[in-house]
Amino acid sequence: MTIREEDAEIQTPTGPMHALVLRPSTEGKYPGIVLYSEIFQITGPIRRTAALIAGHGYLVVVPEVYHELEPTGTILPYDQAGADKGNAHKIAKEISSYDSDARSALDYLKSRNDCTGRFGVMGICLGGHLAFRAAMNPDVLAAACFYATDIHKHSLGKGMNDNSLERAGDIKGELLHIWGRQDPHVPLEGRNLIKARLEEVGANYQWFEVNGQHAFLRDEGPRYDPALALQGYALALGLFHRRLGSGAVR
Repeated sequence: MTIREEDAEIQTPTGPMHALVLRPSTEGKYPGIVLYSEIFQITGPIRRTAALIAGHGYLVVVPEVYHELEPTGTILPYDQAGADKGNAHKIAKEISSYDSDARSALDYLKSRNDCTGRFGVMGICLGGHLAFRAAMNPDVLAAACFYATDIHKHSLGKGMNDNSLERAGDIKGELLHIWGRQDPHVPLEGRNLIKARLEEVGANYQWFEVNGQHAFLRDEGPRYDPALALQGYALALGLFHRRLGSGAVR
């Protein structure tokens, strides 16, 4: 499907949150997906990921995760300075603000007359963790988390003491976790800790580990693996098609 895009300003308890919105050009209602970026916000690779998902029949909203901390439209560069700033912001923001942002993004989708009211979430790196937490909202039916950082360390948000693992049982939709075995940010012991917790709470989840590095999905830089990226997108889209449907409802 061809797509169109627009900008949106979503009201949250901590101020307005700019978001990129993409949807198929054909009129009709589409399932809604909140796509969470890496620590660099809405970069070129994230825009292309959003376009790919939208082109398969979804209304996709991509929020600026650091809207309280950076001017609207800020994109952090893929360099050491950008990584340092993004990682500093990650632990400067209250965990409650991440959660209220998620609820606000879902409510924004719910308010649109071109959304079916069936919701999924997807995220990459930091965004994988944010998608995991967003899936704790009962109306999220599916969540795709690509190499979600910090879940095993409880280190998201101000104070670096999040309760994501403790709240794993709140996730009632279907989870998809995709990990790179060569990712130093989530080593084997961290992955095993997360998986054990999902088993403990009886989560409905799929779990894939591939021979890839951190950021293998990002189509810029030396760690990009096109074959693994295609495999990961196919798994995510399969989840969304199964749980949300796809394409226009007229």
